[in-house]
Amino acid sequence: MKIPPLEIGDIRVPFPLIQGGMGVRVSLARLAAADGLDPVADETVAAAAGLGDFEASKTDFENVSSQALTAEIRRAKSMTDGPLAINILGVLSNARDLIQTSVREGIKIIVSGASLPLKLPEMVDDTTVKLLPIISSGRAADLVLRAWDKRYARTADAVVLEGPLAGGHLGFSFEQLREPEKYSLAVLLPEVLAVIKPFEEKHRRKIPVIVGGGIFTGRDIAEMLAAGAAGVQMATRFVCTDECEVAPEFKQAYLDSKEDDIVIINSPVGLPGRAIHNQFLRNLEEGTLDPLKCPYRCLTTCNIAEARYCIALALTNAYQGNMDKGLVFCGQNAYRVNEMTSVKKLIAELRAEIEAYPAD
Repeated sequence: MKIPPLEIGDIRVPFPLIQGGMGVRVSLARLAAADGLDPVADETVAAAAGLGDFEASKTDFENVSSQALTAEIRRAKSMTDGPLAINILGVLSNARDLIQTSVREGIKIIVSGASLPLKLPEMVDDTTVKLLPIISSGRAADLVLRAWDKRYARTADAVVLEGPLAGGHLGFSFEQLREPEKYSLAVLLPEVLAVIKPFEEKHRRKIPVIVGGGIFTGRDIAEMLAAGAAGVQMATRFVCTDECEVAPEFKQAYLDSKEDDIVIINSPVGLPGRAIHNQFLRNLEEGTLDPLKCPYRCLTTCNIAEARYCIALALTNAYQGNMDKGLVFCGQNAYRVNEMTSVKKLIAELRAEIEAYPAD
């Protein structure tokens, strides 16, 4: 297959892949601007959740995280000349401030999910900034695009369709996740393509669909491109790269995982999440976790009275390598990661597999 470029408005990159945003602190500047990532560096993603000094965040979460995001964006910009994207969870209590901070710092692509980003356009005055909602169905795409069209007379610059095999927080119910084949990307993509067509016609612009969740090989990418996707989002495979800045213990959890270790959990965010089963989750199941103290107040959807653990703290512990107290988010195919590599080598592998499709 000849590899098509991914075009989001006037942003054009030869390789049709974006790096999925991974928090807390899993996808940072070095990974977003990875050396040797040549064709992809212009549209990789850093995640804006969980930045800043951990102790200071307990008393001044909004200011600390905003200042840390500014520093991280500037660090990334010092590593690449290409436009950078940022992934911001809609349920963060300071999402609006983080979005506006990102725009002030020159970020040209905002990706937002973990709730339908119905009000995202009102947070971004600069109409040259590309807005990419994360959706999980044709119905969700329709809700977002109708709301944006009616309230703001604009549409999405692209949509990110995340299927049920994605990592982290998922836009599916526990019941739906028990039957992932019914909600596979192959099923969802045609629905989303049909939904966006009238909005493309009305606004006289292309709305690319970028698919993610379970994308692991170049063949997977090629099949999605052949089915009508404009590009793919990949996250899990970037964890075990030299450029990813998590602790070695975090990467080892991926390398050691087996298929049965990949589980669905109930997150304090109010959504199902996919993670690697470890001592932290065993302690959660056994009711032996330390009593919950909310240090951050970082999520609008977190019911502190009912939450059994602080997800920000659990993800932070994993990033630091404290695996007994750490939650390790992952995609369904994390168990297939079996070696450390570089971003450059990974992209070269994916490129060769795409070019070989469907010859093999």
